[in-house]
Amino acid sequence: MKNRDLASLALSKGYVLVTRDYDFANTILYPPEQFHDIIILHIHPPKAEKLIKGMERLMAKVKSYKGKLLIIKDEVIEIIEDRGLTP
Repeated sequence: MKNRDLASLALSKGYVLVTRDYDFANTILYPPEQFHDIIILHIHPPKAEKLIKGMERLMAKVKSYKGKLLIIKDEVIEIIEDRGLTP
């Protein structure tokens, strides 16, 4: 499935988009405020136990997901809030 099709599906259904594709970190193409949430698993190597631990860290730290881009890395969680396009 192409990125634009996946993004369109997530938008139309109100899904949380969970991916390992770092292309979704592009806030110009995929503005966080338009999505319920985008979670990028940027963990290397992407072994199941590391991905699960990353998601557990996220769930313990973040209570509200709407309008956020969340990038889970090996040691940190980067949170990019919905700031819109106004200064």
